[in-house]
Amino acid sequence: MKVGVIMGSDSDLPVMQKALDVFAEFGVECEVILASAHRTPDAVKEFAEGAEARGIDCIIAGAGMAAHLAGVVAAFTPLPVIGVPLAGGSLKGMDALLATVQMPSGMPVATVAINGAGNGALLALQILAVGNAALRAKYKAYRKHMSDQVAAKNLKLQEQLKKS
Repeated sequence: MKVGVIMGSDSDLPVMQKALDVFAEFGVECEVILASAHRTPDAVKEFAEGAEARGIDCIIAGAGMAAHLAGVVAAFTPLPVIGVPLAGGSLKGMDALLATVQMPSGMPVATVAINGAGNGALLALQILAVGNAALRAKYKAYRKHMSDQVAAKNLKLQEQLKKS
C-alpha cells in the first residue's frame, strides 16, 4: 500500500503534515511531492501519470486559493484522488473548497473540509482497506478507540454534573 501526497506550496506542509502523521500511525507508505498545477504543470502531470506504475493506490492533493491541483491530478490518473482545500487568501479557503469540489462530470475528486488533511488521510485509508483486511482491522480499532474516548469523557461529565 502506498499513497501519493502532493501539495502546491511548501506553506501547505503544516496542514498536510496531519495526513502524513495519520499514514505513519497506520504504517502506510507515502510518496510526497511539492508541485503546482499552475507553476509546475509538467511536474504535476509526470507525478500523476506515473503514480500507478510506482505502486501508488490513492492520491491526496492539498492546495489553496485557486486550488486546481486535485482536479489536474485527477485528469492524469485513474487512481482515486482526494482534494484537501487549504485556507488562505482573502477568501480564507472558500475559493479552494469550491475549486476542489466543483469538478466536471466524469472527473470526480473526493473533497474533505478546508484544512481537513487528517480526514483526507482517513478517507484514503478507508479506500485502501477495501482490499486489505489487516488495514481494515486497524481502522476499525482506531474508530473504536475514538468511540471509547467520547464515552469516557461523557462519564466524566456526568460525574461533574452530579457534583454540581
